[in-house]
Amino acid sequence: MIKSMTGFGRCEIMENDRKFTVELKSVNHRYLDVNIKMPKKFGFFESSIRSLLKEYIQRGKVDVFISYEDYTEENFSLKYNEDVAAAYLKYLSRMAETFGLKNDVNVGALSKYPEVFTMEEQSPDEKELWVILEKAVRGACGQFVESRIAEGERLAADLTGKLHAMLGYVDFIEERSPVILLEYRRRLEEKVRELLEDKQMDESRIAAEVVLFADKICVDEETVRLRSHVESVMKTLGEGGSIGRKLDFIAQEMNREANTILSKSNDLEISDTGINLKTDIEKVREQIQNIE
Repeated sequence: MIKSMTGFGRCEIMENDRKFTVELKSVNHRYLDVNIKMPKKFGFFESSIRSLLKEYIQRGKVDVFISYEDYTEENFSLKYNEDVAAAYLKYLSRMAETFGLKNDVNVGALSKYPEVFTMEEQSPDEKELWVILEKAVRGACGQFVESRIAEGERLAADLTGKLHAMLGYVDFIEERSPVILLEYRRRLEEKVRELLEDKQMDESRIAAEVVLFADKICVDEETVRLRSHVESVMKTLGEGGSIGRKLDFIAQEMNREANTILSKSNDLEISDTGINLKTDIEKVREQIQNIE
């Protein structure tokens, strides 16, 4: 089972007139990078949320958005600040005495003074809140993982197609290489005959030149390793799991072999095939960057 590092998940859970909404979205990243945005009053849950996310996610840049709504009637309480009211009365009485004014302050007027009455938000039970929040986070993670798996399956299908095409290029290079030697020997013999005219041609010298040329252009080791790398990627895709880093390393090795083949080639057909091979390897590497 292959997972993409691109995913999205969303879940709403409402219990006891309290609702949490959790959204997750991610893009590819070398490691696991989690950014959580939620009301400040729930900051003490951050460590628990991060630990929970690690059960579902190994790699990727993940943005987590958490919103909270409280529909309970007891979520706010009215507080009477008697000391504040007493201070107001004290200074109002002093003002009346100092300036010779009538002190006509009544209860209704005093109650409207700042901070005499305040509304305080009740702190809900942390355990009760975590039960709801955990359900919402797990629900969003479940949907998030499903979206990653679906995208991962599409990536695997696309990669498999490109890998089969690469094996076709390797087959062509392996079939073409012996033909190049035969063509080189034929051209060399024709050139030597032209130079020697009727004189006897030294077959051993011709053979030695062909051997030197063969050694210079030989890509047998490169094609064997390249075929092995391609088959290794196919096998790893079949195994599934968190394989992105492993595949990225193998892709780098494939690119190295393709570069060596191109550097040794002096044949137009092999050069064209090598360029096509490198193009597909680069496409594979780009796709691999999105695998967890």
